[in-house]
Amino acid sequence: MKILFIQTGGTIDKDYPLLTRGYPFEITEPAVQRILENINPSFDFEILPLLQKDSLDLTDDDREKILDACINTDVKKIIITHGTDTIIETAQKLSGIKDKVIILTGALRPERFSNSDASFNIGVAIGAINVLEDGIYIAMNGKIFDYRKVMRDNETGRFVDV
Repeated sequence: MKILFIQTGGTIDKDYPLLTRGYPFEITEPAVQRILENINPSFDFEILPLLQKDSLDLTDDDREKILDACINTDVKKIIITHGTDTIIETAQKLSGIKDKVIILTGALRPERFSNSDASFNIGVAIGAINVLEDGIYIAMNGKIFDYRKVMRDNETGRFVDV
């Protein structure tokens, strides 16, 4: 089994800035690289750093790049790290893909933080990708959601079934 990890940015990939001006965080190297180094996985993987943007800054062109990357790979199992604010919109954009298992996931706190949910969410996505049927899913808060039946509760930050 091989998993393609696609980095698009978001909180999961945020790091402390190298400069003192600008954003309080910068999106840098894929957090999934550090996570996978810690777990010594027993599967093949590839990491594609496609975008490094906050999900609120993603454009239609960016979502088209994500779609193209998913369509144009021979890999049938894809995990996309993404910002949580617009993760559902990107999942909807990918909905036409029928022959792959695609899971979008992110984090409410950067992977660099000791209390981050990043490693947990990546782990849930990796475990689920082995048993799910082809389709588009979101892995957050310890659960796998069908992208058509999920929403984010803005008060708690949690993703919940609709």
